Amino acid sequence: MKKLYSAVAFAAAFGLMTGCSSNKPVETVEEVVEPVVVETVEDTVEEAVVIDTTFYFEFDSADLTMAARAALMLHAEQLAASPRAVRLEGHGDERGSREYNMALGERRANAVRDFLVIQGVNAGSLETVSYGEERPAEMGSGEMVWSKNRRVELK
Repeated sequence: MKKLYSAVAFAAAFGLMTGCSSNKPVETVEEVVEPVVVETVEDTVEEAVVIDTTFYFEFDSADLTMAARAALMLHAEQLAASPRAVRLEGHGDERGSREYNMALGERRANAVRDFLVIQGVNAGSLETVSYGEERPAEMGSGEMVWSKNRRVELK
């Protein structure tokens, strides 16, 4: 019985080997492998980084947050490397008078401009404008909506 099992196992193995064989010539490695372009980590990281272009402010404030300062540092580096015209649009939420919100939007846009200039960006390439409460990012009332409208957009 042991010899029968050995013979069956040998026949099965032989059948598999002959059934899987081919008469086609084997391709060389050069024919199969496609050339690969290798990027450095720095190239990949630079492409993956998306810099914020909207900077948010606290209620009744034109002080830059730490997050805004970090993003603006990256913008300053880019603008120093390849100068271009930039428009800084200041906004406010619906609370307060129209005149007050126009002035607050202007102070916010100027705060961003001043920070960029201190970082070495040419002041002549920066334009500031205030829309006050006239162009809200979101409509409605409440802190969640108001916090989205207290901003400066870099265009």
